[in-house]
Amino acid sequence: MAHGGDAVGARATTAVVFDLDGVIADSFSVMRQAFTIAYAEVVGDGEAPFDEYERHLGRYFPDIMRIMDLPLAMEEPFVRESHRLAHQVTLFDGVRELLSTLRDAGVGMAVATGKSGERARALLGRLGVLALFDHVIGSDEVARPKPAPDIVRRALDLLGAEPDSAIMVGDAVTDIASARGAGVTSAAAMWGESDRATLLAARPDHVLETPADLLRLVPVSRGSS
Repeated sequence: MAHGGDAVGARATTAVVFDLDGVIADSFSVMRQAFTIAYAEVVGDGEAPFDEYERHLGRYFPDIMRIMDLPLAMEEPFVRESHRLAHQVTLFDGVRELLSTLRDAGVGMAVATGKSGERARALLGRLGVLALFDHVIGSDEVARPKPAPDIVRRALDLLGAEPDSAIMVGDAVTDIASARGAGVTSAAAMWGESDRATLLAARPDHVLETPADLLRLVPVSRGSS
């Protein structure tokens, strides 16, 4: 599925902006555990509404708390537990190879995430791929986090890329909205745990079933690795 046309994207793309959780890092299990513990500590008894939280992924954690009318005090234990459990987070299959191929081909790459910049860089460092990115931008490092376009625009500025030469790869409606607002081609990553129907309803320009599918849209030599 491609609304924009693969050939045009393949000719133009020189920069890729990635979301982190659900695209680069398989972190949903850790998120669920951290959210459940934080909810129990701060709110108390009852089932933690993780399914609702998951619908807002891509946004900055404090913003999600406001939307869900939950205490902002949940952030401290959520971050603490996320750090404690970070060893359980892994890269999705094929991601390391994709990033290496793009890096070797000279494609500019940035991460634009709902996490804070410090947490994002620490996680990517643990996963051994931080050095493959030119820039990593967290939601606390822009005026307005996703779904506003600020974080994607910031990534483009740092990469020296024009909107029509870039692709944003994300697994949430907020990613698609942020890319669209910045005038950037959007690509929906389907290899995580996002709700497929909801993501397709946001009408991304491209749909990627596996990380390697991105190489259809980016001009790289198949000999690069």
